[in-house]
Amino acid sequence: MASWGLVSTIKAPEEKVLAFAAHHLSLGASHLWLFFDDPEAPIPAPLTNHPKVTITRCDDAHWSAVGKKRPPQHQNRQTQNARFTYRHLTTTDWIVHIDVDEFILTPRPVADILYDTPPDTIAMKLEPFEAMHDPLLPDDIYTSREFRGALRHEHWPRRRAALGVYRKIIRDGMLSHTVGKVIYRTQVPGLLPRLHAVMVNKEFVRTPEWQPEMKLLHFHAQDRQAWLAALPFRMTKGAYQFRPELQAFLAEASPEEIDKFYRRTQILSLELAAELQKVGRVLIADLGLRRKVEALLAGELG
Repeated sequence: MASWGLVSTIKAPEEKVLAFAAHHLSLGASHLWLFFDDPEAPIPAPLTNHPKVTITRCDDAHWSAVGKKRPPQHQNRQTQNARFTYRHLTTTDWIVHIDVDEFILTPRPVADILYDTPPDTIAMKLEPFEAMHDPLLPDDIYTSREFRGALRHEHWPRRRAALGVYRKIIRDGMLSHTVGKVIYRTQVPGLLPRLHAVMVNKEFVRTPEWQPEMKLLHFHAQDRQAWLAALPFRMTKGAYQFRPELQAFLAEASPEEIDKFYRRTQILSLELAAELQKVGRVLIADLGLRRKVEALLAGELG
């Protein structure tokens, strides 16, 4: 079978770091390279000596090893860590760069999917699905069971039903990125990782189709309070800084208007969820993250 690993630059509470690690170890990841963006952040004990986890504190010594000053933008720090891992650390056949709030979902083992991939395929694109808010669910660290994908032109009537008057300010019906992430082969000469793509010999590797079996579940706004707390950063330095319609609306909206916006766009009715599920625009998944963290704590994900 093909081996695979992941690299992530992390800034999150310990519980969420453990959920991220436990989920991907449970999928059969051969190795996780985790870069702690805050070098003073506590490292979760179960990961410190785990044989399949390499922890790097992003301190001055790390950036000296990378050969660059610490980039001021977090996106650039993520890119540099992915490139450093690819050039100097990877021991797997494939690697994927994702964030701590992104979770891979597949119907069969990732290793089997990669083993069946044609040998001339260098990279494959993972389609993102955003976690929806459901206040009735029990807490699961990252909590959601409905994940909505992009609603592009072919889904215009459904986009109107999902977003109402806000359909023109949310690109493709998603708050965060719609371009997905890529999983790519290692040991490819001239390969250069980027956040949402890879290049070989300074040319982008074409990935015109989504990998049909690998989805990327993105916990971007399912937690209303966390989403509100993250708005100032996302408006100026994060996901919304290049989204002028969304940025303008959020900058001018009152708290009541933002609350109405959130409820209208991030909560699915039963009827709409069923309709979108029929056309592949909603995925239903129970990740069981607390159970997976318990398995990690018990040493069962070695």
